[in-house]
Amino acid sequence: MDRTGDDATVLGVAGTIHYRPARPEDGTALAELDGSFTTDFVFEVAATADGFSIRRTPVQPPLHKVFPAEDGSEDGSEDDDGPPELNRTVVAFDGDRLCGVVETSFAPWNARLTIRDIEVAPAWRGKGIGRTLMNHAFDFARECGAHHVWLEVSNINAPAIHAYLRMGFTFCGLDTSLYDGTESAGEQALFMARRVPDES
Repeated sequence: MDRTGDDATVLGVAGTIHYRPARPEDGTALAELDGSFTTDFVFEVAATADGFSIRRTPVQPPLHKVFPAEDGSEDGSEDDDGPPELNRTVVAFDGDRLCGVVETSFAPWNARLTIRDIEVAPAWRGKGIGRTLMNHAFDFARECGAHHVWLEVSNINAPAIHAYLRMGFTFCGLDTSLYDGTESAGEQALFMARRVPDES
């Protein structure tokens, strides 16, 4: 790991973007991070005779989704999902502006690293920040001895799904009722996974 002049741990630097573990003082910036998106297509889930199919479907007018505020810790500190050493949150800053975050947790029983959240603010999308954050998640997966990385994404979040597909994730399951009773009712949860490759 690199270290800055003030000895704060830095996981990496790309141009003006600094990647480091989240700190308690990041709480306000994390709570205000804009993870919304706009899309003109979704991944429609349909029941078939043999199970389900997933197909890309256009929507007009384009759909805009703003995620509701989440309950619980917004400061990058670990919560009740196990010991702190099994969790890691990495933030990306451009100067003093938060531009992205990835929050992960490791489950030893099945050697799975879960991406609990990954967001990039709109002004920084398309600049490789999401991919770099995901690379930090895979670094943590290797440290933990994870066999695969797993995530859940709404079927309407087509921009994220396409990004995950480009990163090598594949569909591995779905839950058609996960969001029932929430502000996201009517959406379906798609599960995606990718094996953890050996370090090259």
